[in-house]
Amino acid sequence: MSFFHGPREECGVFGVFGHKDAAKLTYFGLYALQHRGQESAGIVSSTGKTIHEHKAMGLVSEIFDESTLNKLHGHIATGHVRYSTTGSSVARNAQPFIASHGGKTLAIAHNGNLTNAREIRRELEKKGSIFQTTMDSEIIVHLLTQNIHLGMEEAVVKAVSRVEGAYSCVLMTQDKLIAFRDPNGFRPLCLGLLDEGYIIASETCALDLVEAQYVRDIDPGEILIVDKDNLRSIKPFAERRTTFCIFEYIYFARPDSNIFGQNVYAVRKRLGKMLAREFPIEADFAMPFPDSGNYAAIGFCQESGIPLEMGVIRNHYVGRTFIEPAQSMRDFGVKVKLNPVKDILNQKRIVIVEDSIIRGTTSKMRIKTLREAGAWEIHMMVSCPPHRYPCYYGIDFSTRGELIASEHSIEEIKNFIGLDSLCYLSLPGMLEAAGLEQDSFCLACFTGKYPIKPKEGFSKLYLES
Repeated sequence: MSFFHGPREECGVFGVFGHKDAAKLTYFGLYALQHRGQESAGIVSSTGKTIHEHKAMGLVSEIFDESTLNKLHGHIATGHVRYSTTGSSVARNAQPFIASHGGKTLAIAHNGNLTNAREIRRELEKKGSIFQTTMDSEIIVHLLTQNIHLGMEEAVVKAVSRVEGAYSCVLMTQDKLIAFRDPNGFRPLCLGLLDEGYIIASETCALDLVEAQYVRDIDPGEILIVDKDNLRSIKPFAERRTTFCIFEYIYFARPDSNIFGQNVYAVRKRLGKMLAREFPIEADFAMPFPDSGNYAAIGFCQESGIPLEMGVIRNHYVGRTFIEPAQSMRDFGVKVKLNPVKDILNQKRIVIVEDSIIRGTTSKMRIKTLREAGAWEIHMMVSCPPHRYPCYYGIDFSTRGELIASEHSIEEIKNFIGLDSLCYLSLPGMLEAAGLEQDSFCLACFTGKYPIKPKEGFSKLYLES
């Protein structure tokens, strides 16, 4: 049973080169990136000659312990936490994905979605390739092995020249760690330094946990190679306009991370401040649904002068459960995670500051709970525009039918959820708060203007159709 109904993103990646505790560092790095995927996790390590691996379904804390980590020998490692947006949520699709070819072993950890994967997969299968998984990540490995006789660097260049879409990847061989990022830069990826070793991570919060020094972001379109001869960079693509995923700022990235050159916490506060400017309102207090709405709510309250309260309390010890509650326990999935503070809510006019509304069903159940707790008026402020279009670059809403705003007006959404009013931040307001040039971001989920057009027939289940 899953009690989480918000948007989910594909994964987080982590890599280490040149540290005796590479696997343990990767474990802690994945711990910091757990918010990016909770379905499976894995670590692959290398001594420079031999490869070791351990991966399974579940959370990082459930999969690894001291015993398993002690078996992952070596000074090189890569790790992955996954939520599936392409390919089934099954053990064989857990990453890093490992393959051997021509005496070389490769392990890849991938964040993103390839928009031309179906086309390439069919082409490869016609040429005799046999796929072990339904992941688009495996396609990159097959493309690599076709050109591995040219050397690993040239093989990577040729592979990434064929694929389209979003990819922030860590590739490990017996003696190298290679990071590469798509030319649009959809997903974050950064480089850190620890002692004399290097760290690659999806977000800087993972560098912080292992006490690595942030060096810089991996540039869009860059291939970064780390080996015994140190570090070097290849940029095989012509420079193009970046299209950073703005939803990383709104929802996905941890607030203590710096991505795309800015601090996530600060951006979320600015989004909340902009909401207060665009929609003046009178209320007894404002509140978030913890934790995703917390930081926009702080900004909203600082700008509006409306007090901030925590009208619901989150249970931080909710694990995954397969025990069905009794039929009488209505809306159990909501109540087990968030519980209203009735004495604060009773007969109050409240503003809920929310980061987004995707399907609307979770919001509807939460508002019902607040009404039952005695809230008199309930207004909702959303810190981004309505999501009306699918995402093809690694977020779990890849059909319009999954998005309530694609087929319903704001008034209809308000009535469905059970609100007294509903206000979404404007597109110009969101971009001003985001602090970068408008052309820097992918806004396709709001506007329908895709920087890379997905191939015909693409869907989140494209490999299994």
